[in-house]
Order: sequence, then C-alpha cells, then structure tokens
Amino acid sequence: MIIFMCKIFCVTNQMLVKEDFLLRIEKVAKSAPDGIILREKDLSGQDYKILAKKVMKICAAYEVPCILHTFIEEAQELECKAVHVPLPRLRTISEEEKSFFSVLGTSCHSVGEAEEAEKLGCTYLIAGHIFETDCKKGVPPRGLEFLKQVCKRVHIPVFAIGGIQKENIPDIKNAGAEGCCIMSGAMQCADPSGYLAGLREKTK
Repeated sequence: MIIFMCKIFCVTNQMLVKEDFLLRIEKVAKSAPDGIILREKDLSGQDYKILAKKVMKICAAYEVPCILHTFIEEAQELECKAVHVPLPRLRTISEEEKSFFSVLGTSCHSVGEAEEAEKLGCTYLIAGHIFETDCKKGVPPRGLEFLKQVCKRVHIPVFAIGGIQKENIPDIKNAGAEGCCIMSGAMQCADPSGYLAGLREKTK
C-alpha cells in the first residue's frame, strides 16, 4: 500500500510575526517543513538580499529548502536555485534566466493561469485561495473543485494555499494536490513544532 504524504511549505510574512523575525524562521525551520518560501516582496532588492542571505543560512543549518520570492537577480547573486515569481513577472523572464533555476514556481488563480505557468516552465505552482482565510477577508474562496480542476489540467506539483487547517488537509490530498502552503499559522502560532506536527498527522 502506497501512503501519500502531503508536503507542507511555510510562506513568510514579517508583518504577522510578533517576535524577532529570524528567531521565528529558526523555530519554523527546526520544525522541518518541506520548504520555506521567503515572501517579503515589499522590501527593496538590497534589503531582501540581506535578509535572504540570513534566512538561507538558517534553512541550510536545518536542511530545509529555501525558496526565494520575486527577486530573481538577488536570488542569482546569492546562488539560490529555487525561486517563486508572480505570474506577470514570470511572463517577462528570458529562457536564459529560467535556466539558472532548478525550482521555479508561481501562484495561479485560474485553471488557465495554471496551464500557462506549466508552459512557461514552472516546476510547481501554488493554487489559491482554497478555503476562507483572514488574509483574504471578504474574498470568496475558490474551493476544492477549483483545486481539483487545476490538478487535473497540469502535470506539475500543485500546492494549495488559503485557510489550510489540519481538518481540511485530507480534502486537499483527495483533490490531487501535492501539498499545501501555510502562512499565518506558521508566523503566529505559539509552538511551530507542535503546529507542524498537528498538520502532519493528517498528511499520512
């Protein structure tokens, strides 16, 4: 019997963190997620690069993959081979720039966008938001049927985001997703290790 493990990625947001950000990153990394996406796109390129270098060092210490976000040139300068890029920016990247990265992802909000992302060379994509979430208060979630359709139409791993709780992880798995992304929970919970462990109970 093959047991499908649902991967869990943590997406950062400094605005949600109530303690030193790097301390929070270390706590999250110590909890052994399948990856950390450094999504601090409001920073300047230089400030992002300085922060990314520190976060990459923490991730390396705990052997957690680190995916940089938006800042392609800075990722290349830091020799980070994994990057997540908004779809409008992805459309402008040259094939030469893409070839630098072994991991290339984007976020999609429609089946058409997902298909386009795959054609543009993405190795994974994030689909959302799936469930109701405070991060998108007042915006209707796209739901599990949307997630199912995305997973059916592309041949690369799909990760669900938005309102992820341990109770709905089985639904994500059944929809065909490779895993999920969490933000507010990872950035705000009192005990990241316990929080991640609780989610993993539902991934087996």
